[in-house]
Amino acid sequence: MYRAPVEEISFTLKHVAGLKAGLDEGAFGELSEDLVDAILEEAGRFATDEVAPLRKVGDEKGAVLKDAAVTTPPGWKELYRRWIDGGWNALQGPEEYGGQALPAMLGVAALEMWNSGSMAFAIGPTLTMGAVEAMEKHATEDLKKKYLEKLVSGEWMGTMNLTEPQAGSDLAALRARAERAGDGTYRIFGQKIFITYGEHDFTDNIVHMVLARLPDAPVGTRGISLFLVPKFFVNDDGSLGGRNDVFCSGLEEKLGIHGSPTCTMIYGDGFVKGSEAGAVGWLIGEENKGLACMFTMMNNARLAVGMQGVAVAEAAFQKALAYANDRRQGKASTYQGEGMAPIVHHPDVQRNLLTMKALTQIARAISYSCAYATDKARASDGDDRQHWQDRANLLTPIAKAFSTDVGVDVASLGLQIHGGMGFIEETGAAALYRDARIAPIYEGTNGIQAIDLVVRKLPQGGGEHVFGYISELAEIVSELRTSNLHGFGQTANAIDNALDDLSDATRHLQKLAGEGRVDEALAGATPYLRLFALASGGAYLARGALAEENEARQSLCRFFAENLLGETRALKDRVVGGAASLSAAAKSLISA
Repeated sequence: MYRAPVEEISFTLKHVAGLKAGLDEGAFGELSEDLVDAILEEAGRFATDEVAPLRKVGDEKGAVLKDAAVTTPPGWKELYRRWIDGGWNALQGPEEYGGQALPAMLGVAALEMWNSGSMAFAIGPTLTMGAVEAMEKHATEDLKKKYLEKLVSGEWMGTMNLTEPQAGSDLAALRARAERAGDGTYRIFGQKIFITYGEHDFTDNIVHMVLARLPDAPVGTRGISLFLVPKFFVNDDGSLGGRNDVFCSGLEEKLGIHGSPTCTMIYGDGFVKGSEAGAVGWLIGEENKGLACMFTMMNNARLAVGMQGVAVAEAAFQKALAYANDRRQGKASTYQGEGMAPIVHHPDVQRNLLTMKALTQIARAISYSCAYATDKARASDGDDRQHWQDRANLLTPIAKAFSTDVGVDVASLGLQIHGGMGFIEETGAAALYRDARIAPIYEGTNGIQAIDLVVRKLPQGGGEHVFGYISELAEIVSELRTSNLHGFGQTANAIDNALDDLSDATRHLQKLAGEGRVDEALAGATPYLRLFALASGGAYLARGALAEENEARQSLCRFFAENLLGETRALKDRVVGGAASLSAAAKSLISA
């Protein structure tokens, strides 16, 4: 059974990602370490005692659609009620609308624990939080007054409606249409697919954020608008009115996250008899500028999805470690007991477990550091704000893509440690692997994240911001070299080499981009993102080992540096020299 690693989460927040320094300098107002610890402890208790026990029933029972209404798995509706009664939905919400306005760092730490408890449960409230942020920044005051308080509290939930059957990740291909009604509202028509929690029984209203085109909109992504489309209309006194012309026509049968309803949503199809044609919507932001509004939600969601990867990895590691200490098989020189040895004594099992642990910890450190940058940007002004916003922008695609890759990799290693028992459903290891596999796909596939990193994020600050970040990581290695701590072996050399690989690969990609050789740069984007994550992750492990004279931290840092970090050299070679062979070989794949 999962147990929230509150101590490890607290340590990473404070001593690796920067929370303690932020608290000491007063960047987070009256927030104190004691309050941070209290929040983490209670979030961990809720995840361990309330959420995790319902993960299995969610996987086995799933969500059910009947007569356009969705019933969530047994016990989930009640769990959600306890969750909002605890104030968890309001953790990062604006104070003006009943939120607690706590830093993003605490929000993502809590998200990790809830997703470890059940990814399928936690993904629904995550989207509501994104809707709150989009509305706070872009909606009219009237819409904020009518909707935000109940979205912040969690009494209502929000969704994100982007994908259509013909469009996928290419939002320029969207066909959902919007028509001006002449009274300040719009009529929305079309179909959206893969809409998470598009219909459910958690709340009595669902607030959809929907991308659609106006008749006179420019082509491509420049002609997309964002609309708020509620399931039920809201009266001026805040009470619910009649049903809007939007409904769920189907649920997807998925590989994993079965408890989460993944819906096909139909807008303006005459579901509500006698209503005016079209689902009624209200514009968020400006006409034809909806993509910028939606990206407010998507950036929020990308870091949150990264936390799903960390969360599944942590749950998979805990499950595998417990199994390895219990399962007995074969002989081992380190085991002094009678009979067969627990498999945790076998070197190959130890290698797998330490790989799982190290990858989980560096993904956590990168993601929390991204949240710290977001918080610092919000708390700063002028050049400092721009610096921290650039840092958050740089780390977001890495946090999303690397962490979700880690979730899949670590869950797969967990299956391996379970052996044949991992391939059957009884142990629950397979369910974690199935759940993890969606995260590298949604909220912008990991390939898209790599493109974003190379094309949009490396040029920040005239191309110098990324090298400033690498220099900060190099300072950690310098501190490691001058420390009197023993037990690090060749760690400093290994991290230095990895950072050199990262610098070389970065210069190469910037050179290609500057010469207009974009396809060559994109050929190396995915290996570059992994190289970036491994190099920075090694430095973060070293920072943690330096912050606390703990043999386990030092030995894990050394294991990662001497066993896994050498991969950066091969990744650099792929970035620098792989484009020509990729282009030549790809010709055999293209049929039209």
